[in-house]
Amino acid sequence: MKFVSYWHDTAPRFAGAAQGPVHGHYDVAVIGGGFTGLAAARQLAKAGAKVIVLEAEHVGFGASGRNGGHLNNGLAHSYLAAKSELGKERAIALYKSLDDSIDTIESIIAEEGINCNFRRAGKLKLASKPKHFEALVRNFEALHRECDPETALMTPEDLKSEVGAPFHGAMLSKKSAMMHMGRYVAGLAEAATRHGATIVEAATVTAHQANNGLHSLQTARGTVTAANVIVATGAYTTKNFSWFRRRIIPICSFIIATRPLTDNELHSVMPGNRTCVNTMNVGNYWRLSPDNRLIFGGRARFSAVSDQRSDELGGVILRQSMERLFPQLTGIDIDYCWGGAIDMTADRFPRAGFHDGLWYAMGYSGHGAQLSTHLGMIVADAILGRADRNPMRNYPWNAVPGHFGKPWFLPLVGQYYKMLDRFQ
Repeated sequence: MKFVSYWHDTAPRFAGAAQGPVHGHYDVAVIGGGFTGLAAARQLAKAGAKVIVLEAEHVGFGASGRNGGHLNNGLAHSYLAAKSELGKERAIALYKSLDDSIDTIESIIAEEGINCNFRRAGKLKLASKPKHFEALVRNFEALHRECDPETALMTPEDLKSEVGAPFHGAMLSKKSAMMHMGRYVAGLAEAATRHGATIVEAATVTAHQANNGLHSLQTARGTVTAANVIVATGAYTTKNFSWFRRRIIPICSFIIATRPLTDNELHSVMPGNRTCVNTMNVGNYWRLSPDNRLIFGGRARFSAVSDQRSDELGGVILRQSMERLFPQLTGIDIDYCWGGAIDMTADRFPRAGFHDGLWYAMGYSGHGAQLSTHLGMIVADAILGRADRNPMRNYPWNAVPGHFGKPWFLPLVGQYYKMLDRFQ
């Protein structure tokens, strides 16, 4: 078993990073070389801006290379809950942004010739309990009528041709997709550099100062200045950007990938070959990889730590969950086990905008694989003076009480959600 991300291990590493010391002045400095930062850099460079991306590790190191490989439209909440909290207009705008984000990714892949196994697969939200299906039906009726006609309800009988495990029905979101995340992030970085962006790896930003609108960024490789700065670091935001750290809750998601499945195993587990997520609070998500592995993930442990020991513990729990769901895979070899922090907000709505001289996009709350490219480009467009298409523009973002970067409260949150799953 390899304790590395399947996406990292099966994709070419980006080879176009700038070498040598970092220096000079830029129109825009982007902190973070994941989907958000690279998409923003590409958009800015295409418009003629002088832009530099400062990545602490390597391109795609963080959540962009440590997720489950889903590009699911739809919200982290039910549409009804989002409408209640955000209001109908903003809830629809945010939902449409998730739709648009998949279109955006598909367009970039075609325009830049990125080979990343993109496919419109559709997503199944699977009801784990009968009353969960009742809630899905209520949500579907409003969503289908007001926002997304490309949705459908599926009965347990319908699901027999979709997934080899018993569920009480599902909602199908037809626009959802999947791709190879490692190949996409490498291709996105190559595209950004082709258009003129400079990408620097191993360039942790260790200090930031702003005077009269001029930003100075000290890194492990040298110092640059910039007229604008985009913070695109999500759950990997460092202490010198404390305003964001107080509003982002880093929580790890853990993932395993089996050995490649045989044709009979494929048919018994995922004949529909879609992305799937169940309705439990401490839930699971899964899909097939391009080489026919089952990639199975979830909040196996409520932890902000991802290292080999933590990932291995998460992997044990995930195997148990997978084998309960798919007993036909009991004892199957697990080839990959990895984890990574995602950037949650307290209300699970993303945020993008401008604060105290800094542009930002983060807080994707488990939906960043699809939304980050799109919001990165939206922030870039705002810097370029184009129309502001930010669906969360001017929405309040309060600090999490008692939170200063290390989420000490995660075990308590985990126990709460496990209790809900037991009784709801």
